[in-house]
Amino acid sequence: MRDGYKIIDMDTHVGPPMEILEKYVEPSFRDRLPELDPYRRTFVRPDGVSHTNLTAGAIPYDRFPGTAPTADDETPVIGGRGALEGRTIKFHRAPNTPGVEEENVDGRISDMDREGRDVDFIFPSTWAATLTAVEDQTLAQGLYRAYHRYMADYSHKYPDRIKSSIQVNAHDVEWAVSEVQAMANEKWAAAVWVHLPAGTPVDHPKLEPLWAAMNEADLPLIHHSFFMEPPYFPGYRDIWGNAVVARTAAHPWGAERLCAYLIVSGLFDRYPNFRAATCEVGHGWLPNWLLRLDFHLQYVNGVTPTLKYTPMEYAQMGKFRCAAEAYEGPAMTKACVEILGTNTLMHQSDYPHGQCYYPETAKMVMEWDFWPQFGPDALRKHMYDNAADFLRLI
Repeated sequence: MRDGYKIIDMDTHVGPPMEILEKYVEPSFRDRLPELDPYRRTFVRPDGVSHTNLTAGAIPYDRFPGTAPTADDETPVIGGRGALEGRTIKFHRAPNTPGVEEENVDGRISDMDREGRDVDFIFPSTWAATLTAVEDQTLAQGLYRAYHRYMADYSHKYPDRIKSSIQVNAHDVEWAVSEVQAMANEKWAAAVWVHLPAGTPVDHPKLEPLWAAMNEADLPLIHHSFFMEPPYFPGYRDIWGNAVVARTAAHPWGAERLCAYLIVSGLFDRYPNFRAATCEVGHGWLPNWLLRLDFHLQYVNGVTPTLKYTPMEYAQMGKFRCAAEAYEGPAMTKACVEILGTNTLMHQSDYPHGQCYYPETAKMVMEWDFWPQFGPDALRKHMYDNAADFLRLI
């Protein structure tokens, strides 16, 4: 809690690196770990500790503006260097506690208390998404189950403060349904992250049993964008090879497409408990996108079902929510709240990644001076209530 307001951070991270994740795989899966060797990439951190992640097709996006494009700028490489490796800085105002992305949950809780965060919603790193490109999806399933065991262990001392998502792939819907049903009552499980392989839209009819299972369990769909790994963002091979432009475009482009198909497919109408949210994709795009989508649903006939509500109304009622990135600032956030209302946006920081302003992200957002004009509940909804409702915490 900070200044009398409870806080849920909808975008925080663990790795965990393979050195830790492998400890949690089922004994029957352990003999298969060498099959992951082609995808391994090992880093040495500034503190001298090495850790290994998986990459099934990293794109370097190396082109410097004004130079001629080459094929290598946008060519995926299995086990290769990603576009951000060695290129980002930290906006932290103070260092976070070491090891919080691995096994140091006590350090995370200390950092949460310092910033005033009551609940961290946690995403695993890029390995969870990049595995959509691995041909044998039982490898992905083995690691997803390992992550579920890891998260149960990581959260067990603080079950009311540490939440994450069930990891499933869309390749094997029967397996995904069974995993959701098996994990639905785990204390840490507050959402489902469905990893869609290339060529599989979120409204594919084969996914209906999964949406039905999530609807029955009252578990929402969560989406976190990554940009240089599978599943790639729309237009990833037509970005002219620059990492800054690619990262700027990737997150909102992917979120816009996801948002549109969730709405126009009628998923929110068919399943009363079904709801979805996006994280680390920005939020300034959302009002404009919903207004455009509403207009074109009226203008273009015969290619979408009749919906119960307008796209804007689905967002305003909390069926589709978006975590707000602090760097988009008070003017953009105020404009979004003016159009969307106070039920749509949720707080996020990206802790402990360099993009966050730890330990001041929450303080920064709470001090924006426009909040009182939206009524006494607006800031409370943004910092806690909208996320708590989304994650079935209230």
